[in-house]
Amino acid sequence: MAIIQQMQGNYSDSETSATEAVSFFQKTTNSYYKVAVYNTLGINYKNLFDFENSIYYYNQALNLAVDNLQKAILKNNIAVVYLDKKDYPHAIQILLPLTLEKEVQENPENQARILDNLGYACFKVGNLKSLDYLNQSTTIRKKIKDDFGMTASYNHFSEFYEKSNPNLAHNYAKLAYQKATKVNNVDDRLKSLALLIKTSTGNESKKFSVMHLNLNDSINKVRQKAKNQFAKIKYDSKKEKDENLKLKAQKAENALQLEKQKNRNLLLLILIVISIGTTVFIAYFLIAQSKREKIKASYDTETRIAKKLHDELANDVFHTMAFAETQDLSSNQNKEVLLTNLDIIYSRTRNISRENSAIDTGTQFVPTLKEMMSGFNTNSVNILINGLDAVNWDIIESNKKIAVYRVLQELLVNMKKHSKCSLVVITFKKNDAKLQIDYSDNGIGAAFEKINLKNGLQNVENRILAIKGTITFDTKSNKGFKTSFLFPI
Repeated sequence: MAIIQQMQGNYSDSETSATEAVSFFQKTTNSYYKVAVYNTLGINYKNLFDFENSIYYYNQALNLAVDNLQKAILKNNIAVVYLDKKDYPHAIQILLPLTLEKEVQENPENQARILDNLGYACFKVGNLKSLDYLNQSTTIRKKIKDDFGMTASYNHFSEFYEKSNPNLAHNYAKLAYQKATKVNNVDDRLKSLALLIKTSTGNESKKFSVMHLNLNDSINKVRQKAKNQFAKIKYDSKKEKDENLKLKAQKAENALQLEKQKNRNLLLLILIVISIGTTVFIAYFLIAQSKREKIKASYDTETRIAKKLHDELANDVFHTMAFAETQDLSSNQNKEVLLTNLDIIYSRTRNISRENSAIDTGTQFVPTLKEMMSGFNTNSVNILINGLDAVNWDIIESNKKIAVYRVLQELLVNMKKHSKCSLVVITFKKNDAKLQIDYSDNGIGAAFEKINLKNGLQNVENRILAIKGTITFDTKSNKGFKTSFLFPI
């Protein structure tokens, strides 16, 4: 369709049809068709004087061309665009190497076309070889009886001799007009008539002017008629196709509705059964999972409390009982020792209770968190806290506050048991839409591969991952322990 429109001189509609053809391209489309469509677009844009788009689509075709002759033809087409742009040096730069290619020399029609274009470009820049190239092209065209090509050759000879030999230029313009009329090339007839007007005088010039005017009017009428006829055929074809598709779609829709009616009740029943079954399964699974998590949490808590009671209180209680049984409590000094031991036992018991008690995530969260961390301050360990009050804790979810509390508690317990440090620094800072908490101490550290197992920090990592955070450990033996965790707020 695009080529038919192009042959009728309807370049705008041809460009529309060719562009529509591009939309049907697939990876498996034969490259020959892609080259043909892009070449058609290049010709259309050239005739519409959109030279940049013309060169672009010729290059698209060139990138897909599969053989050297096809590539040479496309390069010649690009050179013709530069001729129309009056960029003759660029055209010569493209055409000259083409004359030496084997595939061009073995194809007389394209060899003649390239030589003719090269001769015309050289003529325009004053290159003395121009006449030789034009003569070579004409000789080949006469030999293969290429009347269509001879029209272009005679027109170029007419331009060549227009100033130096007007009579010869006039004769070549006549020959061009005769050839163009013979092959019914209306565009070249107009070109040759324009040259005849330039090379004629008096009544003869007037005669050719009238012929040019009449021919131009006739061409415009024929092309407009063809354009209208083509548009009507396309419209009628589309209308008939749409009607056929509509009838087929209606028939298919009726059959589909009948089939749907048969299956609707069965499908509905299946969906109801599946929905009920899915709901029951999900409910059972969630309830069972919740029970398992609660049992595990209770067990973990009980185990942790039992371990702390055994590790931290059992020995102290035993020694205090032994002291009370063996010492004279009437002595003020012994009474003081007993009271001190009981106070230590009470403090440890209170700490264990706090570690496993519910956490206030409301307005008292920050004071509670401070109290917990300050509880690890001793004569030998100093804990520094930075940026805690600068954080807007009101916008942070309760589960994340609990995670922060427990993670810091775990880290401080780990410090107390293993670190042997004298200074702990805990820093809170907002990092974009996230809260970053950095912990560091100057203790003995631990080898990275032993962190989780040896120091019991697996719970720390699990808690951070549960709130979609990240945690990093930076530790070296005898160089302190550092960790940083980050989570969205």
